Amino acid sequence: MADQHHDVTEDMGSPRTKFGEALKDARELRQEGKLSQTALAKLARTSKSTISRIENAVPPIPSHLPVIFDQVFRTDGIFKRLYDETRVNDFPSRYRLRMKLEARAIAIAEWSPNLVPGLLQTTPYARALFRAGSPRATEHEITTRAEARIARQELLHKGSPPDLSIVICEAVIRRSVGGSDVMRGQLAALLAHGTRYTTIVQVLPFSTGSHLLMDGSMSILTTPDGTRVVYTESLNSAVIDDDPATVRAMSRAYDVLTATALPPTASAQVIREQMETL
Repeated sequence: MADQHHDVTEDMGSPRTKFGEALKDARELRQEGKLSQTALAKLARTSKSTISRIENAVPPIPSHLPVIFDQVFRTDGIFKRLYDETRVNDFPSRYRLRMKLEARAIAIAEWSPNLVPGLLQTTPYARALFRAGSPRATEHEITTRAEARIARQELLHKGSPPDLSIVICEAVIRRSVGGSDVMRGQLAALLAHGTRYTTIVQVLPFSTGSHLLMDGSMSILTTPDGTRVVYTESLNSAVIDDDPATVRAMSRAYDVLTATALPPTASAQVIREQMETL
């Protein structure tokens, strides 16, 4: 199934299994001498059980550990690259190409009519969404999915983050997801993201009326070679389209949204006002 998440170890050959095997090999074949799980846990400031779990391909992999492993074993980014592959694999197959493009993008423009985009979600907000969408999921499954989503935000903190333009419908800030505390934290996070020099957050007010992109969410991703692709998503489908005519039409529609939406400063004020009502 496309949206299956494992509670036990993953299939042989999966990115998570490769990560675990690479970590075990690095420990046991270390030039300076074999490193025990306990010793590695101490160097990485984590627990022995976490090291054991990672080596046995049991998710999740804490997002800060791959860089530490590369430092400890002087592996020149191998664990970070394996971790990136693992993150992509954590998403349903229909979303994986989007994740790969997103990780390489130099610019991302996104319209969301119903929810805070995944790149700006807080963990409690993401958990509330996953719980609502999968009422029978275990806590472990919810945690794994939420951590995979939040890990996407690492690209916003790297040395050269992509230019990010986000337009959300006013409904996104009015709709209570997870309760007042969760929404207050999420709105505060939106405000914080909006202060970044590379990020613009705008709210499209209800008074705007109809527009071309009312049917669903859309992203435009620009890769380092200048290629632009359009990503559209609905409940059970996701489509990536690089047809030049489609890209031009969707880019034009997005330009109309940014021109119609409240400016960033006014958008931030609307978000603050909504926070005060919670």
